Amino acid sequence: METIGHFINGHFTDGENDGMQPVYNPAIGEAVAQVALARPVTVDLAVSAAAAAFESWSSQSALRRSRVLFRFKELLEKHRDELAQMVVREHGKVLEDAQGEIVRGLEVVEFACGAPNLLKSDFSDNIGGGIDNWNIRQPLGVCVGITPFNFPVMVPLWMIPMALATGNTFVLKPSERDPSASLFIARLFKEAGLPDGVLNVVQGGKEAVDSLLNHPDVEAVSFVGSTPVAEYIHKQASANGKRVQALGGAKNHMIIMPDADLDQAASALMGAAYGAAGERCMACSVAVVVGDIGDALVENIQARIKKLQVNSGLAQGADMGPLVTSEHRDKVSGYIDKGLQEGAKMLADGRNYQVAGSENGFFVGATLFDHVTPEMTIYREEIFGPVLGIVRVNTFAEALALVNSHEYGNGAACFTRDGGIARAFVRGVKAGMVGVNVPIPVPMAWHSFGGWKRSLFGEHHAYGEEGVRFYTRYKSVMQRWPDSGVHGSEFTMPTAQ
Repeated sequence: METIGHFINGHFTDGENDGMQPVYNPAIGEAVAQVALARPVTVDLAVSAAAAAFESWSSQSALRRSRVLFRFKELLEKHRDELAQMVVREHGKVLEDAQGEIVRGLEVVEFACGAPNLLKSDFSDNIGGGIDNWNIRQPLGVCVGITPFNFPVMVPLWMIPMALATGNTFVLKPSERDPSASLFIARLFKEAGLPDGVLNVVQGGKEAVDSLLNHPDVEAVSFVGSTPVAEYIHKQASANGKRVQALGGAKNHMIIMPDADLDQAASALMGAAYGAAGERCMACSVAVVVGDIGDALVENIQARIKKLQVNSGLAQGADMGPLVTSEHRDKVSGYIDKGLQEGAKMLADGRNYQVAGSENGFFVGATLFDHVTPEMTIYREEIFGPVLGIVRVNTFAEALALVNSHEYGNGAACFTRDGGIARAFVRGVKAGMVGVNVPIPVPMAWHSFGGWKRSLFGEHHAYGEEGVRFYTRYKSVMQRWPDSGVHGSEFTMPTAQ
């Protein structure tokens, strides 16, 4: 069986490990490889390589760094289909969705290619007394990315290009559930001319993560994943004096107003709830239906569920593939059990879902609950599977209060034709990413991604302008030359003259 190892100082290596963990093809339910779980000594080798490479890489001009990123972008485009198939085999999402994930990652690469412009500073000439004042942004040092299983290409590409463009070196710890894409990305960076040690990849579990969080040479940690882990990483890394950006879980709501186009809303809701089998932090898992349109919307969704194509991600015409592991499949099925026990009305049951030719795959079919209430577990907790709950309310004010009272504030959407309602929603909703007639409002690469409340720990959102700020330190410079004619000591607070 293939062993998936590490990439350290420009070389692929098995390293020193605490055993192996199987990597499954979730469509067939069989282990197709094994991934090495790094011991602290292997983690230390990766961080040491990044630390040794930092001085040389950070002293390169932003233009030279961006040229490496340009070459990487070309290689990523060239190998997009190969990489997408790798994602499908280890994660289970359908091929078109995997290709879309790579495109969204490419957009961040393209943004980072503009490093010379992104790192431009402000300059104030002669603020007084012959003094000029300007600012610069300088790299931090060794940065770490800890990424989730649901986007094994896109999320690493939210981090790596921004860190490298701004002059940092990087250690990636990808999910051990679908690790192959991380090494493929590292190979493309090496082929693009990235110097050895600038990017390193260590596979592993919690021991590898803790080694990174506690390593004295690590300056910053970026994480995307569940809220309990995000909270732990933020607390642990912050206690060690590191800059932390930890994006956590979500329970994204879509408010559907009586004046909304029901076909458009139902179509959007299907993709947002069941796309990638619900394994997205921006999945819309709660529809808040306002007024008397609930029955019509539910009927529309039920008809669409019957037409969903659920099968192996590489099959033609697939809408939804399997979940990533059997453990996660069972966890999602347990949530469905809980919904029934707590009184939600089940309209579509995805448990024990069978796909011809893939009977051992980790499938859960599209599941629909109506008359969900805020007290239910399926409303309160992030399920991370293809489970949609319908909540019925009488007014927009009730709907907005419901969204705002939830502990998560990652994303929210509102479908309406009323400009006043749209404006009130945008201004009043307590969420970091907001869509009006847009079901999954993931920001473009030149904006930034991140939630509010318990969906984000730390001060910075991911990529875009926030990414530039996260991966750099701000420095203000005041300068005066001897020929300015100023002599003698000054004992009062300096002011502009």
